[in-house]
Amino acid sequence: MGPSLVAAKLITFVLGLAVALLAYHGYRRNQSQPMLYVSAGFVFIAGGAICEGLIYHTFGFSILSAGLIQSAIVSSGLVLVLVSLVK
Repeated sequence: MGPSLVAAKLITFVLGLAVALLAYHGYRRNQSQPMLYVSAGFVFIAGGAICEGLIYHTFGFSILSAGLIQSAIVSSGLVLVLVSLVK
C-alpha cells in the first residue's frame, strides 16, 4: 500500500472519528438518542475506512475477503446513521 493511500485512509479515519466525537457530545448535551446512533455509525464508518488494508496485510486475507469485511462494517455504520434519521 502506497504512502499516499495510507495518508488518505488515515485522514478519513480521523475525520470520521471527529464527526463521531461531535455527535457523542451532542448526545450528552441534549440526551438525544438519534445522536448516539450517529456517533456509533461514524465509528463503524471510520473503522471501515482502515480495516481493509489492515485485514489484508496483517492477517493475510484475500483482497476480496478484506473488501467484503470492510463493506459489511461500513454498511453497518450507514444503517446506524439511517436509523438515527428515522427516529
